Amino acid sequence: MAPPENTDLAAKMKRGEPVFGATMYTGSTTAVEVAANWGLDFAFIDAEHTPVNVDGQMEKLVLAALLSGIAPLVRVRGTNEWDIRKSLEFGATGVIVPQVNNADQARAIVKAAKFPPIGRRGGDASCRAAGFAGPGFQWSKYMEHENATRLVIPMAESYEFFDNMDEILEVEGIDVINFGPADYSISRQISIDYSMSHPEVEEKLAELVERCHARGIKVMAPCIPPVAENVIALRKKGVDMIIMGNDVMFLNAGCRGAREAIDTAAKTA
Repeated sequence: MAPPENTDLAAKMKRGEPVFGATMYTGSTTAVEVAANWGLDFAFIDAEHTPVNVDGQMEKLVLAALLSGIAPLVRVRGTNEWDIRKSLEFGATGVIVPQVNNADQARAIVKAAKFPPIGRRGGDASCRAAGFAGPGFQWSKYMEHENATRLVIPMAESYEFFDNMDEILEVEGIDVINFGPADYSISRQISIDYSMSHPEVEEKLAELVERCHARGIKVMAPCIPPVAENVIALRKKGVDMIIMGNDVMFLNAGCRGAREAIDTAAKTA
């Protein structure tokens, strides 16, 4: 029996269609499944800023995504090869790696995520990605399939990334670059602007899209606030993978609405 995996995300991206997802900070399988119910393409599961580690809890989140039909992309804590390898062995469709500032870091990510001849990922067949070495398992097919289908997504979220961008993008094995406007702004000590209306942030996104697309690399970026106008703007800028907010944002929006209803009712009572 083949292990569960998500092929819809790759198929849409191959056709040049935009894909949409949400970031998951709460560590809740419910949030992942709800996102799938509403037809989002990927769940950006965070282990950088949350109590979630690449352990049994992450495995449940990845499996919840796979079984509900949404592609799990795991943001690990950094270039740690064990986090990268384990996320993929759990069955993640790809790994997102924060704070990539130079080509050496990019090469380290690819080395951990890809089997030879592209990288030097360590292997074990007793994992979900390998179907737990079940009927018909073949090492050669497993490694070839992993290399061809698992996304490697470094993050561009510092001025150092842009200083070294051409060298980073030349590293073989990179599939997508995720632009982080908040951390880029922090690195430059300019006002934090998720909407990317700040001239410098907008300029860097445009530069990133141009350089990535010239090499066949996709670009991911957040859509904040997640409204149609901003989706249209990001598509016009060439963004391929659009993050439509996060589960904490959605909880805040719901609770804000409840608070407003309570306060309005109190005024009219």
